[in-house]
Amino acid sequence: MSDLVETTRVEQFEPRTGRSLWSDAFHRLLRDKIAIACFVIICIYAGIAIAAPMMFPDWANEVDYDNLNARPSWSEPLGTDGFGRSILQKTLLGANVSMTVGLTANIIAIPLGMVLGAIAGYYGGWIDDIIVWLYSTLASIPGLVKLLAIKFAFIDKVLWKGSWYELDLDGLPGICIALGVISWIGTCRLVRAETMKLREMDYVLAARASGRGGLSILFRHIIPNLLHIGIINFSLGFVGAISAEVFLSFLNLGVQDRPSWGRMISDAKMQLVAGQWWEIGAATVAIFLIVLAWNIFGDRLRDALDPKLRNV
Repeated sequence: MSDLVETTRVEQFEPRTGRSLWSDAFHRLLRDKIAIACFVIICIYAGIAIAAPMMFPDWANEVDYDNLNARPSWSEPLGTDGFGRSILQKTLLGANVSMTVGLTANIIAIPLGMVLGAIAGYYGGWIDDIIVWLYSTLASIPGLVKLLAIKFAFIDKVLWKGSWYELDLDGLPGICIALGVISWIGTCRLVRAETMKLREMDYVLAARASGRGGLSILFRHIIPNLLHIGIINFSLGFVGAISAEVFLSFLNLGVQDRPSWGRMISDAKMQLVAGQWWEIGAATVAIFLIVLAWNIFGDRLRDALDPKLRNV
């Protein structure tokens, strides 16, 4: 009897194999049905963004003057616009613009913010002062003014080796670069604060004592431990980039050569007076779904990657 009790006691207190931060976050997300549903919605939008330009390459030429502003029907589930073009096609093509802007802007902003924040937090001194001054100055400028100034700065001609070249990044490329250049500030602040904590950790001090240089410590020991901040900010920054693109397109300052949800709302705003709601309704629902999915998934991802909640 005593042997059985002892065996049971040993089995009861047998240590379990631990999980890494990424493995634990993955298992947390798999158990969260709402996060999985939001991720599926995001994947569907991404698939539409990739496939829509190939499915509807000639949408601009498909003008039908016999069916202007036609109501939704079996042949046109979302109706037609003022030129007789399919609103369903415009809505799907608008996903391509929004997802492209969100992805490209964050690919620029997140690495830039993480590198600058890590350098400022690790080295301190005059390097920290310059980077803090830079993002404090940019943060003090209203976002819309800053976005427009950077966007229109790309419409110019540049002199290179005695020849003039046209640097025309208006439209989608200009929006992506402008959003990327101004969206790194929040990431930089968070990474700088976390780097100040990590640089005093034992493993960083040991690496410094072993003779490793500052850049080696940053890219091998500090930044890898801050990747969860970049991933969380990437997911949350997607919403800001999509919203900014829609706002600029609504003001006719964004994409001009392809359908955009902001342009759809702008073109259809006067049609509401005549009771023609289908174009603005399609764009609004499309924006609502992707923004809601990214917001919820970003919050759940932040909870899953928070080290303080790993044992909860």
